[in-house]
Amino acid sequence: MSPAEVLEALVALCREAGIDVRRLPRPRSPADPGEPSARSGVCRVRGALWLVLSEADGLEERIAAAADALRRHAPDLVDGRYLPPAVRVRLS
Repeated sequence: MSPAEVLEALVALCREAGIDVRRLPRPRSPADPGEPSARSGVCRVRGALWLVLSEADGLEERIAAAADALRRHAPDLVDGRYLPPAVRVRLS
């Protein structure tokens, strides 16, 4: 499985768990050179969990954010079900 396929599998699991997945495009040019770009991670918006995936982050950072969201907010979803080994290793 390629890293992009692992990310898509993790995103699908997040959606199944009820986590809203939002993708932020890579900014064309920074609005303020002193301000950092958005980072991938989990946040709560009006009570709903969001997984924000920033295209400014590398693929590994986005995979880590998705895996962290599942480990923290949906551990029961992944326990006891078959997952490809490349996906399972990211969740351990």
